[in-house]
Formats: sequence, C-alpha cells, structure tokens
Amino acid sequence: DTPMPAKKPWLPMAQAEQLRKLGTPFPGVSGPRVRTLTARAAASKQQSRTALLNLTTHMLRTRGAQLLQLDHPRSMAAIGLLHQSRCRCLRQVTKSALNTSDPTSVSAYRLEALPWDHSFVTELPGDVSTTNELRQVHNAFYSRVSPTPANGEPRLVCYSRQAAQLIGLDPLECERPEFPLLFSGAAPLPGSRPFAQVYGGHQFRSWAGQLGDGRAITLGEVLAPSLPVGEGPSNPEWPSASLDHQQSQSSTAPQQTTRRWELQLKGAGQTPFSRRSDGRAVLRSSLREYVASEALAALGVPTTRALSLVATGAQVVRDMFYDGNAKYEPGAVVCRVAPSFVRFGTFQLPASRGGDQAELVHKLADYVIKQHYPHLLSETSSQSQAQESGLGGVSAGYRPPVDVYAPFLKEVCERTGRLIAAWQSIGFVHGVMNTDNMSILGLTIDFGPYGFLDAFDPFYTPNTTDFSNRIYSFRSQPESGQFNITMLANALLSAGLVDKETASAAVEHYSNAFVQEYEARMAAKLGLLQYDKVLSGELLKVMYEDDADFTNTFRALSSVLSDPLYETPAALPPALRAAIGTQGAEFTAEKEAAWLQWLSSYIARLRADGVPDVERAAAMNKTNPKFIPRQHLLQYAISAAEEGDFSTLEELMTALERPFDEQPEADAKLSARPPPEMIRPGVCVLSCSS
Repeated sequence: DTPMPAKKPWLPMAQAEQLRKLGTPFPGVSGPRVRTLTARAAASKQQSRTALLNLTTHMLRTRGAQLLQLDHPRSMAAIGLLHQSRCRCLRQVTKSALNTSDPTSVSAYRLEALPWDHSFVTELPGDVSTTNELRQVHNAFYSRVSPTPANGEPRLVCYSRQAAQLIGLDPLECERPEFPLLFSGAAPLPGSRPFAQVYGGHQFRSWAGQLGDGRAITLGEVLAPSLPVGEGPSNPEWPSASLDHQQSQSSTAPQQTTRRWELQLKGAGQTPFSRRSDGRAVLRSSLREYVASEALAALGVPTTRALSLVATGAQVVRDMFYDGNAKYEPGAVVCRVAPSFVRFGTFQLPASRGGDQAELVHKLADYVIKQHYPHLLSETSSQSQAQESGLGGVSAGYRPPVDVYAPFLKEVCERTGRLIAAWQSIGFVHGVMNTDNMSILGLTIDFGPYGFLDAFDPFYTPNTTDFSNRIYSFRSQPESGQFNITMLANALLSAGLVDKETASAAVEHYSNAFVQEYEARMAAKLGLLQYDKVLSGELLKVMYEDDADFTNTFRALSSVLSDPLYETPAALPPALRAAIGTQGAEFTAEKEAAWLQWLSSYIARLRADGVPDVERAAAMNKTNPKFIPRQHLLQYAISAAEEGDFSTLEELMTALERPFDEQPEADAKLSARPPPEMIRPGVCVLSCSS
C-alpha cells in the first residue's frame, strides 16, 4: 500500500506516438532544404552535423504520420532518400569524429536492406496460439509475439560500432532519427519476424519448470559477411567473442563466408513467458548489460554482444531489494546480438516433459548442429550441401548421423569449460549461473547481478539472492558449470541422443578443458612459460589476506624486474604496493615479509624462464587488463544517465574498448578500486530486480 512517487516524463514530447500513425509516404525529402544545409557543411563540422540532425528530426516530427509507415516498403524508400542525403554530408564532415574511415562502412547494409533469415522459426516447431497471454507452451520452441511500444518517446543512449560491423550494418545507420523507435520496439523493423523462445531451467540448482523469454523478443536472424580473423572490430582477439576461434580449432570446419546473428530486444514488452513480470527493463540494468557485453568482447571473452541501448521514455516500477520500497525508474531496451540464444534449458524443457516431446530434443539438436556446429557433420552428401550453402544449413528434413551427438556434447562441454576459465582469469562473477542462462555456444549470456572482483575474495557473489549458499560465488563458478553440463547431458541422455557412458564423459571433457584453459591463462597473467600451481596459489593467498585488488595486482606484476643485474628488491614495487588493500599501520612488517617472500620466489622463476623483462612485460600487459567495468564505475554512469547525462557512460566505454592499453589520457578513477562510500548494497552487490 506504499504510495508510488509521481511519474516524471523522460522527455516532454510525444514523437513516438506521432510516428506510429499510418499514412502515405512523403516524397522529395532530399530537396533544396537538405541541399542548402549540405552546402553549409564546410563552414563548421559540428554545426553542420547538428543542423542536419535537427532538420531530419524536424521532418520526422512534422511529417512523421506520412513519412514513417515503417512496415510499408514505400515508406522505407522515402526514409532512405532522406538518410542518403544526410549520410553523404555526415560522412564528409564527421569522418574523423566518428572514426568511419574503415572500409566496412562503404559496403555495409542499411536498416531497410538487412539480409534477414529466419531459420529458427522455419526449421523448428512453434506455438500454435498467437495470443500474447501467460500460459504453458507445449510441443514448441517459440511463440510469435511482437514488441509492445512503451508509453514514452524513445531516445538513443549509445550504440556499438563494433557490434554494428559484426552484423554488417553501417554504423551510421544507428544515427538515424528513427533508430530509437525501431530498436525500442516502438515501431516494427521491416523484415523481422519477432518471437519469444520457451525453455526451462535449473535455478540455483532446483528445477524451475517452464521459464522462457519473459521480456526478450527476438526480431530474427541477419546473415552478415564473416570478417577475417584478426580484422574484426574491437581488438585483435575479437573472434574469441564470436566463435570463429572455436570453429577454427577443427580441421574439418568449412570456411564460412557468412555469419548468422540473432537480434533480440530485451525489455520490449510482455510475452507468454513473462510470469509476474511486466516485460520491461530499467535503464539501470540495461546499461549494465550493454557495458558488460562489449567489455567482455574487448577482453577476449566469448560473449553475446550489444548493438544499442535505448531509453524508452517511460517509467517502470521496480523494487530493487524486494523489501517493499518500490519506485519508478526510467525504462530502457538493449538490443542483444548473438549467433544464437539457444540455452541448456532449451533442451531441458522438452526432455523433462518426456513422452512425444522428447522428439523435440532431437529436432533442436539437429538444428543447432546444422546451423552452429556444421564441422561436426560427417563427410556425407548432406555435409557437402551445408558447405556449399556457406551457412552450415541444410534442408529442414535432414537428420545428422547418430554418432554426431556425442562430439556435439563434447564440444559444448569444452566451450563451456574454456568460457568459465576465462571468467576466472579476469575476476568476472556471473551471479546467476542457472541452466537457462547457459549458452549452447559457450557464450556469456544474460547479464543480471554480475560483478568483477575488486579486492580478491573467492567467496564474493554480487547477487544478494545467493548470499546464503554462495553457489554462484567466484570460487564456485567452475563447480556450477559442471552441474549445468551434467544437466544438459541428462537431457540428451533422456532423449536417447547419447548413451550413459557418453553423458558421464561430458563432465570429464568439461573439467579437462577448464583446467587446460585456466592454467594457460594464469601462466600468461604471471608472465611464465608454464603454469606454476604453487606460485599461483601462494599469490592468491597473500592477495586474499591483504585485500589486494585482483586486476591491479596482476597488472602491476609486469613492472617486476627479473634481470640478474638487479638485486632482489627489499621493498615492494610501487605499483604492486598500491594494489594492496591493507594500508598504513595495518600493513605490518609480517605482512610485508610474506609479500617479499613470494616476490623473491616469483623473480627466481622469471629468471629461470629467461624471458627479457621488456618482452615479458609487453606480453603480460596484453593479458592483464588495466580497465574493467567495476561496479562503482557502472553506478556513476547509471546515476548520470538517469539524469539524462550520457557523458560518463561514453567516457567509461572509451576506456573499456581498449582495456589492455595504458591510455594515460584516461581519468585515474577508471582504473582505481572503489572508494569506501561506494562499497554498499546497490553498487557492489545487487538483486535480480531489473
């Protein structure tokens, strides 16, 4: 019965409602007014850009009812005329500011020309009902549902150029005035065939039954040209965030020239699986998901991506800590991008229901193998068809040979093991490792109350719901991954896709992959030629005892000198000393002696390896990031964004795009541990309320 605070309008105008009206397309939008403004471009780059934006926005507002019938081909053609004139000038006057000199922007797609494909809804069975109401859905993997426009005016907060390039979209398309409408769900994107996926899952290791996309609506799949390894956006390690590195590990993998990318709007309205939810998302959680998706990609961790973040202009009621103190928060929609959003739980739900629904597990496995694991197909005529298509796809009626399911499960286990090892190496804690939050492609997916370690604490969990058992804490993530793999193997076993021996071996495949990846990553972080379990363990021990910052400690180790010309230091290097949380009188002589003893062992090992300090430091700085999305930095960005100021977010994203670079121009706070006042609930620990 607590009265809710009065709603505050996000933006005062009603442009979204006007643009949703039907009407005839408005021709001639590239007329003299646009040409006049284009002629003024040479006078002032920034003024011209602002003028063009104002002009197109004015046209859309004053003639929106005629111009933006977005589901009509003629309307999109009219929009295209306006956009072509606008972009011709924008490319000239903002080439430097927008960094659009890359060749991908020349041949990239426009919004109305995206090459859609809809294999998920054409090859897999869907819900016979089209009613958007809460219900149990059987014998299907999805329900048709369209986004529900929010009651507000959408506003673009930010977008990722790198993610746009992945899907083949010209990044300048994200600057179009209608982009916030399309990617908030306020208007339909032409060519899309939206749906919500149904799945089940173990939540905190207890079976939860049917779950599904309660507020995520997939628009469809886009087929984009594959970027060659080493030529992708973000950093040289970007393929590890999009599966190319995993496919290249198989010598039989076909050379794909096209990649499949699903576009999904999170927070775009209710679906049949919304349960007690309103289908919306708040700016707070959406901003966190956007940042984490792009930050992990830059860190070289397999992850889903984020194309855009749009504020809906509507207010959403949320109770952050489930304590009865609900309040209004600004709503938002994030556009998530991944080759597929199929989860472990997608296999589990039909397997749990048994009977004739077990056949659905077969169909789903066949689909996933065809579209995302084509290299597992044996040398058959069907495989040749898959390779010739360039997509890894085959006819809908095709069924792979029986013996493909065992290597399929094995590779999923190995990808998952390598993924969680990558998390452990950078101090990432997912927070909600339910089986419905585990990607069948080995990607980080569903960013809720996640966190990165500040002070090293193996028991840290950012999720308040997990405080009692801490089964998703940092130290428990490998074990939770093993549990999830076991549940997936059980689903395939119950459907008859694998035998008991194969299912049992899945755990071993997972463990072996995890250990191998973890040891390789930790050796690289320490600058060693081979992993040293004792040396690594002793370091983590002193870090834990003295609250050493996880990220800054490993970064500081590159400054340690091992050349025999130098004496073993009698004091800790300044960078390493600064990373230790214990300060002042609390840092006793005994504590310092423990660090110096470890440092002496470390230097001895470095000298034995014989790698020159300069060479080793350069390699370590490519492995140990300087910048990560710390909880308090995210909160700074959230607080500013909720007031309409996105500059803090932009500053953070600029640093996170190059996390391994020194970036001396960056504010020192972006690489510092949190101040005491930011170590509190709502910042360092969160709930699932989003």
